[in-house]
Amino acid sequence: MTTGAPEPIRVSFESEGDELAGDLYLPAGGGERLPALVVTGSWTTVKEQMAGLYARRLAERGFAALAFDFRGFGESAGGPRDYESPTRKAEDIHSAVSFLGSRPELDPERLGAVGVCASSGYTALNASRDERVRSLVLVAPWLHDAALVRELYGGEEGVRERIEVGEAARRRFEQTGEAAHVPAISTTDESAAMFGEFDYYLNSERGAIPQWSNRFAVMSWPEWLGFDPIRIAPEIVVPTLLVHSSDAAVPDGARRFHRDLAGPADFLWTHGTQFDFYDQEPNVTKAVDVAEMHLRRTLA
Repeated sequence: MTTGAPEPIRVSFESEGDELAGDLYLPAGGGERLPALVVTGSWTTVKEQMAGLYARRLAERGFAALAFDFRGFGESAGGPRDYESPTRKAEDIHSAVSFLGSRPELDPERLGAVGVCASSGYTALNASRDERVRSLVLVAPWLHDAALVRELYGGEEGVRERIEVGEAARRRFEQTGEAAHVPAISTTDESAAMFGEFDYYLNSERGAIPQWSNRFAVMSWPEWLGFDPIRIAPEIVVPTLLVHSSDAAVPDGARRFHRDLAGPADFLWTHGTQFDFYDQEPNVTKAVDVAEMHLRRTLA
Protein backbone atom coordinates (compact mmCIF):
# COMPACT_ATOMS: atom_id res chain seq x y z
CA MET A 1 0.00 0.00 0.00
CA THR A 2 1.46 3.34 -1.04
CA THR A 3 0.27 6.35 0.95
CA GLY A 4 2.70 9.06 -0.16
CA ALA A 5 5.30 10.57 2.13
CA PRO A 6 5.62 14.23 3.12
CA GLU A 7 8.88 16.01 3.72
CA PRO A 8 10.61 14.74 6.86
CA ILE A 9 10.20 16.35 10.25
CA ARG A 10 13.53 17.48 11.68
CA VAL A 11 13.94 15.92 15.13
CA SER A 12 16.61 15.53 17.77
CA PHE A 13 17.14 13.15 20.66
CA GLU A 14 19.88 12.30 23.13
CA SER A 15 22.24 9.34 23.05
CA GLU A 16 24.78 8.83 25.84
CA GLY A 17 24.77 12.56 26.57
CA ASP A 18 25.10 13.81 22.97
CA GLU A 19 22.35 15.29 20.81
CA LEU A 20 21.61 13.41 17.60
CA ALA A 21 19.92 14.91 14.54
CA GLY A 22 17.29 12.96 12.66
CA ASP A 23 14.70 13.07 9.90
CA LEU A 24 11.36 11.50 10.85
CA TYR A 25 9.24 10.47 7.88
CA LEU A 26 5.54 10.11 8.60
CA PRO A 27 2.95 8.65 6.20
CA ALA A 28 0.33 10.96 4.77
CA GLY A 29 -2.95 11.03 6.68
CA GLY A 30 -3.50 10.29 10.32
CA GLY A 31 -5.49 7.96 12.50
CA GLU A 32 -4.25 5.21 14.77
CA ARG A 33 -0.77 5.05 16.26
CA LEU A 34 1.71 3.99 13.62
CA PRO A 35 4.26 1.21 13.46
CA ALA A 36 7.71 2.81 13.44
CA LEU A 37 11.16 1.91 12.14
CA VAL A 38 14.75 2.96 12.79
CA VAL A 39 16.51 3.01 9.40
CA THR A 40 20.31 3.09 9.12
CA GLY A 41 22.85 2.95 6.30
CA SER A 42 26.37 1.89 5.43
CA TRP A 43 29.50 2.69 7.42
CA THR A 44 30.69 6.32 7.37
CA THR A 45 27.38 7.52 5.87
CA VAL A 46 24.85 10.14 6.96
CA LYS A 47 21.08 10.24 7.10
CA GLU A 48 20.69 11.91 3.69
CA GLN A 49 22.18 8.89 1.88
CA MET A 50 20.68 5.38 1.72
CA ALA A 51 19.08 5.60 5.18
CA GLY A 52 16.98 8.59 4.13
CA LEU A 53 16.00 6.96 0.84
CA TYR A 54 14.76 3.78 2.52
CA ALA A 55 13.03 5.74 5.31
CA ARG A 56 11.15 7.81 2.75
CA ARG A 57 10.17 4.79 0.69
CA LEU A 58 8.93 2.90 3.76
CA ALA A 59 6.93 5.93 4.90
CA GLU A 60 5.23 5.82 1.51
CA ARG A 61 4.12 2.30 2.49
CA GLY A 62 2.54 3.43 5.75
CA PHE A 63 5.36 3.16 8.32
CA ALA A 64 6.85 5.97 10.36
CA ALA A 65 10.59 5.84 9.67
CA LEU A 66 13.51 7.59 11.30
CA ALA A 67 16.86 8.23 9.60
CA PHE A 68 19.44 9.88 11.84
CA ASP A 69 23.11 10.80 12.08
CA PHE A 70 25.14 8.69 14.49
CA ARG A 71 27.30 10.36 17.12
CA GLY A 72 30.24 12.05 15.47
CA PHE A 73 28.66 12.05 12.01
CA GLY A 74 26.74 14.60 9.96
CA GLU A 75 24.72 17.05 12.02
CA SER A 76 24.91 15.09 15.26
CA ALA A 77 27.11 16.05 18.19
CA GLY A 78 29.80 13.88 19.71
CA GLY A 79 33.40 13.02 19.13
CA PRO A 80 35.71 11.83 17.90
CA ARG A 81 34.27 12.65 14.51
CA ASP A 82 33.78 9.97 11.85
CA TYR A 83 34.62 7.22 14.34
CA GLU A 84 33.25 3.91 13.05
CA SER A 85 32.48 2.16 16.33
CA PRO A 86 29.97 -0.72 16.13
CA THR A 87 29.41 -0.52 19.89
CA ARG A 88 28.74 3.20 19.86
CA LYS A 89 26.48 2.98 16.83
CA ALA A 90 24.45 0.15 18.40
CA GLU A 91 23.98 2.38 21.45
CA ASP A 92 22.70 5.15 19.17
CA ILE A 93 20.24 2.75 17.54
CA HIS A 94 19.02 1.85 21.04
CA SER A 95 18.50 5.57 21.74
CA ALA A 96 16.66 5.99 18.45
CA VAL A 97 14.28 3.17 19.42
CA SER A 98 13.66 4.96 22.73
CA PHE A 99 12.90 8.17 20.85
CA LEU A 100 10.36 6.47 18.58
CA GLY A 101 8.73 4.76 21.54
CA SER A 102 8.23 8.13 23.23
CA ARG A 103 6.32 9.75 20.34
CA PRO A 104 2.55 9.91 20.97
CA GLU A 105 1.67 9.26 17.32
CA LEU A 106 3.73 6.06 17.23
CA ASP A 107 2.97 2.64 18.69
CA PRO A 108 5.69 1.51 21.14
CA GLU A 109 4.49 -2.09 20.73
CA ARG A 110 5.20 -2.04 16.97
CA LEU A 111 8.81 -0.98 16.58
CA GLY A 112 11.22 -2.43 14.02
CA ALA A 113 14.61 -1.72 12.50
CA VAL A 114 15.96 -1.69 8.95
CA GLY A 115 19.72 -1.82 8.38
CA VAL A 116 21.52 -1.38 5.07
CA CYS A 117 25.05 -2.76 4.60
CA ALA A 118 27.34 -2.32 7.64
CA SER A 119 24.62 -1.03 9.95
CA SER A 120 22.91 -4.40 9.62
CA GLY A 121 25.46 -5.66 12.12
CA TYR A 122 24.89 -2.73 14.46
CA THR A 123 21.14 -3.23 14.14
CA ALA A 124 21.55 -6.91 14.96
CA LEU A 125 23.69 -6.10 18.00
CA ASN A 126 21.00 -3.82 19.39
CA ALA A 127 18.18 -6.25 18.60
CA SER A 128 19.97 -9.04 20.46
CA ARG A 129 19.44 -7.13 23.71
CA ASP A 130 16.55 -4.73 23.03
CA GLU A 131 13.19 -6.46 23.45
CA ARG A 132 11.32 -3.42 22.14
CA VAL A 133 12.50 -4.21 18.59
CA ARG A 134 9.92 -6.66 17.22
CA SER A 135 11.14 -7.11 13.64
CA LEU A 136 14.33 -6.73 11.56
CA VAL A 137 15.05 -6.15 7.88
CA LEU A 138 18.68 -6.31 6.71
CA VAL A 139 19.35 -5.11 3.16
CA ALA A 140 22.63 -6.06 1.45
CA PRO A 141 23.99 -6.82 4.91
CA TRP A 142 27.74 -6.63 5.49
CA LEU A 143 28.21 -9.30 8.16
CA HIS A 144 31.70 -10.59 8.83
CA ASP A 145 33.65 -12.71 11.28
CA ALA A 146 37.40 -13.13 11.82
CA ALA A 147 37.81 -15.51 8.86
CA LEU A 148 35.98 -13.20 6.47
CA VAL A 149 37.92 -10.20 7.77
CA ARG A 150 41.16 -11.93 6.78
CA GLU A 151 39.78 -12.63 3.29
CA LEU A 152 38.59 -9.06 2.84
CA TYR A 153 41.56 -7.16 4.26
CA GLY A 154 44.66 -8.84 2.89
CA GLY A 155 45.11 -11.80 5.17
CA GLU A 156 46.77 -11.82 8.59
CA GLU A 157 49.31 -9.20 7.54
CA GLY A 158 46.72 -6.77 6.17
CA VAL A 159 44.59 -7.09 9.28
CA ARG A 160 47.58 -6.69 11.59
CA GLU A 161 48.79 -3.56 9.80
CA ARG A 162 45.39 -1.89 10.10
CA ILE A 163 45.08 -2.81 13.75
CA GLU A 164 48.54 -1.41 14.48
CA VAL A 165 47.86 1.94 12.80
CA GLY A 166 44.48 2.06 14.52
CA GLU A 167 45.99 1.44 17.94
CA ALA A 168 48.62 4.11 17.31
CA ALA A 169 45.87 6.56 16.31
CA ARG A 170 43.96 5.71 19.50
CA ARG A 171 47.04 6.41 21.65
CA ARG A 172 47.56 9.73 19.88
CA PHE A 173 43.92 10.66 20.46
CA GLU A 174 44.14 9.81 24.15
CA GLN A 175 47.32 11.85 24.53
CA THR A 176 46.43 14.90 22.43
CA GLY A 177 42.67 14.83 21.78
CA GLU A 178 43.40 14.85 18.04
CA ALA A 179 41.89 12.14 15.87
CA ALA A 180 43.73 11.06 12.73
CA HIS A 181 41.60 10.59 9.61
CA VAL A 182 41.97 9.08 6.16
CA PRO A 183 39.47 9.25 3.29
CA ALA A 184 36.57 6.87 3.59
CA ILE A 185 36.77 6.36 -0.19
CA SER A 186 39.62 7.27 -2.54
CA THR A 187 40.97 6.34 -5.94
CA THR A 188 44.40 7.85 -5.20
CA ASP A 189 45.09 7.39 -1.46
CA GLU A 190 45.80 3.74 -0.67
CA SER A 191 45.38 4.39 3.06
CA ALA A 192 41.66 5.07 2.52
CA ALA A 193 39.16 2.81 4.27
CA MET A 194 37.96 1.79 0.78
CA PHE A 195 40.43 2.21 -2.08
CA GLY A 196 39.08 2.03 -5.61
CA GLU A 197 36.39 3.10 -8.07
CA PHE A 198 33.19 3.04 -6.03
CA ASP A 199 30.74 5.12 -8.04
CA TYR A 200 28.11 5.51 -5.34
CA TYR A 201 30.52 7.41 -3.11
CA LEU A 202 32.26 9.31 -5.92
CA ASN A 203 29.20 10.41 -7.90
CA SER A 204 27.58 13.68 -6.80
CA GLU A 205 24.27 12.45 -8.20
CA ARG A 206 24.39 9.46 -5.86
CA GLY A 207 26.22 9.35 -2.54
CA ALA A 208 28.86 12.08 -2.89
CA ILE A 209 26.67 14.70 -1.22
CA PRO A 210 27.83 17.78 0.73
CA GLN A 211 26.58 16.39 4.07
CA TRP A 212 28.95 13.41 3.86
CA SER A 213 32.50 14.12 5.04
CA ASN A 214 34.22 11.19 3.26
CA ARG A 215 36.41 10.66 6.33
CA PHE A 216 37.29 7.64 8.44
CA ALA A 217 38.87 7.91 11.86
CA VAL A 218 41.95 5.67 11.79
CA MET A 219 41.33 4.57 15.37
CA SER A 220 38.20 2.79 14.04
CA TRP A 221 40.18 -0.12 12.58
CA PRO A 222 40.65 -2.35 15.66
CA GLU A 223 36.99 -2.33 16.70
CA TRP A 224 35.66 -2.63 13.16
CA LEU A 225 37.94 -5.54 12.31
CA GLY A 226 37.20 -7.26 15.61
CA PHE A 227 33.43 -6.90 15.32
CA ASP A 228 31.67 -10.23 14.70
CA PRO A 229 27.94 -9.79 14.05
CA ILE A 230 27.62 -13.39 12.83
CA ARG A 231 28.28 -14.51 16.40
CA ILE A 232 25.24 -12.47 17.50
CA ALA A 233 22.75 -14.37 15.29
CA PRO A 234 21.87 -17.06 17.87
CA GLU A 235 20.82 -14.30 20.27
CA ILE A 236 18.26 -12.82 17.85
CA VAL A 237 14.78 -14.22 18.35
CA VAL A 238 12.65 -11.66 16.49
CA PRO A 239 11.50 -12.27 12.90
CA THR A 240 14.28 -11.26 10.53
CA LEU A 241 14.37 -10.75 6.77
CA LEU A 242 17.60 -10.59 4.76
CA VAL A 243 17.71 -9.21 1.20
CA HIS A 244 20.96 -9.86 -0.61
CA SER A 245 22.69 -10.96 -3.80
CA SER A 246 25.57 -13.29 -4.56
CA ASP A 247 27.09 -10.39 -6.52
CA ALA A 248 26.96 -8.06 -3.51
CA ALA A 249 29.37 -7.84 -0.57
CA VAL A 250 30.13 -10.74 1.77
CA PRO A 251 27.31 -13.12 0.77
CA ASP A 252 28.87 -15.94 2.80
CA GLY A 253 28.53 -13.84 5.94
CA ALA A 254 24.84 -13.32 5.24
CA ARG A 255 24.35 -17.05 4.72
CA ARG A 256 26.04 -17.92 8.01
CA PHE A 257 24.12 -15.24 9.91
CA HIS A 258 20.79 -16.43 8.46
CA ARG A 259 21.61 -20.05 9.29
CA ASP A 260 22.32 -19.24 12.94
CA LEU A 261 19.33 -16.98 13.69
CA ALA A 262 17.29 -18.20 16.64
CA GLY A 263 13.99 -16.70 15.51
CA PRO A 264 11.90 -16.87 12.32
CA ALA A 265 14.13 -16.05 9.35
CA ASP A 266 13.42 -15.28 5.69
CA PHE A 267 15.92 -14.64 2.92
CA LEU A 268 15.36 -13.07 -0.50
CA TRP A 269 18.24 -13.73 -2.87
CA THR A 270 18.03 -11.38 -5.81
CA HIS A 271 20.47 -9.77 -8.27
CA GLY A 272 22.72 -6.71 -8.21
CA THR A 273 25.93 -5.34 -6.77
CA GLN A 274 26.27 -3.98 -3.25
CA PHE A 275 25.89 -0.39 -4.38
CA ASP A 276 22.79 -1.18 -6.46
CA PHE A 277 20.94 -1.75 -3.18
CA TYR A 278 21.88 1.73 -1.99
CA ASP A 279 19.90 3.71 -4.56
CA GLN A 280 19.35 1.89 -7.86
CA GLU A 281 16.28 0.32 -9.41
CA PRO A 282 14.91 -2.29 -9.41
CA ASN A 283 16.92 -3.20 -6.30
CA VAL A 284 15.49 -0.58 -3.96
CA THR A 285 11.89 -1.27 -4.93
CA LYS A 286 12.38 -5.04 -4.60
CA ALA A 287 13.86 -4.58 -1.15
CA VAL A 288 11.09 -2.21 -0.06
CA ASP A 289 8.39 -4.52 -1.44
CA VAL A 290 9.55 -7.55 0.56
CA ALA A 291 10.33 -5.37 3.60
CA GLU A 292 6.76 -4.07 3.56
CA MET A 293 5.31 -7.59 3.49
CA HIS A 294 7.61 -8.76 6.27
CA LEU A 295 6.99 -5.74 8.47
CA ARG A 296 3.22 -5.80 8.03
CA ARG A 297 3.13 -9.43 9.05
CA THR A 298 5.51 -9.15 11.99
CA LEU A 299 4.38 -5.77 13.36
CA ALA A 300 0.65 -6.50 13.01
